[in-house]
Amino acid sequence: MGLEAALEAIAADPLLGFDFAALCDAGGRQSGTPSASSAFTFAAVRLRALGPVANEPSAYPGWTCHEARLVHEPSGRLLDSVPLLGSMPCRDLVLDVRDLGRGAPGHRGIEGLCVMVRHEYPFATHTLHRRVKLAAAEAAGAAAFLIAQPEPGVGPVAGSSGRNGGAGIPALGISAEAAAQLREGGRVRITIEAEDHPAETPNLILELPGRGPELVVLSAHLDGHALAESAIDNATGVAAAIAIARAFAPLIETAPRGLLVAIFGAEEWALAGSRAWLAGLDPARRARLVCNLNLDAIAGSPRLTALTHGHPALAAIFRAALPGIGIHEAPMENSDHANFAAAGIPAARLLAGFDEPESRLRFVLTGEDRRRLVPDAELRAATMAAARLLWALLHAPDWPKAALPLTR
Repeated sequence: MGLEAALEAIAADPLLGFDFAALCDAGGRQSGTPSASSAFTFAAVRLRALGPVANEPSAYPGWTCHEARLVHEPSGRLLDSVPLLGSMPCRDLVLDVRDLGRGAPGHRGIEGLCVMVRHEYPFATHTLHRRVKLAAAEAAGAAAFLIAQPEPGVGPVAGSSGRNGGAGIPALGISAEAAAQLREGGRVRITIEAEDHPAETPNLILELPGRGPELVVLSAHLDGHALAESAIDNATGVAAAIAIARAFAPLIETAPRGLLVAIFGAEEWALAGSRAWLAGLDPARRARLVCNLNLDAIAGSPRLTALTHGHPALAAIFRAALPGIGIHEAPMENSDHANFAAAGIPAARLLAGFDEPESRLRFVLTGEDRRRLVPDAELRAATMAAARLLWALLHAPDWPKAALPLTR
């Protein structure tokens, strides 16, 4: 009866769509901007209606960009681009360009060049992450890095450089049209006026006690990129997490485990927010966290997959709770669940569109990531699916907690 009551509440919840739209109204919610601050304030108000909410902030290596330009030489054309978060600053850096195609590691003879690589659909079995390509280019001596959105009419692709205030090279995302211009020849002139500085992101924590001391963590990241509304990634996950908490709040006290709802920031900064939060936990408190269900980009396709990060017990629980759900067991460091797994806490990410490169999730990290890509019925169905998985974790028999160290 408890689960069915919760599912009925989610199905009829008018605030799910309202909250999703409100998060989109705040803008792209890039960490460190007024857009993110106003969205965190909104989320805190929603969660405080359910119980005491703590802001447990995380320090992260902040970065503010004042101006960025990518100019084609000798035409003088300003190319459509956006600096990757945390990019190394530079001024009037003029370089020849080498197109490396996919950009897999192993290229030689690129010392002192600006290399250009292709952006890949982020949510697939064999995706080569942008930071892998960037690290390989930098190690091979490249002087700057461009990653090109492959689809025309979409604009540049955003993302994180992962530099975190350390050594690095200038790095920008560009549009398909800009890449086509560069393939015709010429050089680039790059200016990125930016500064590194210490920063802090909010992390909103709501704990709803169950019968025992153990806690299941339901997480989602609120931050995004400034290009659009960061609707799929990740207004969907935050709105769903709040709706599930709202539906479960009256029921948790009878569950074997309690629920800890965590709305993290600085996820787009190489998962910095949740990593610092976990590292700062008192050992006794961290020992109470028995598993994590992370909601990140749960709409954009009706097909859902749980990335279970190599933990067979999670895969078995999820298949029983939601027959037909996709399961990908190999570890993938593409959201906050990876930090929980690295801390020895079984963790999974719920994701739409896995291995579906033609889905609407191909617009994540671009200016097209807007609310029109997310039908209400799809977001509601995904939220109800997540609720089934969470309920199963709250009520599942004990399973061994396996440490899952990651290669970073």
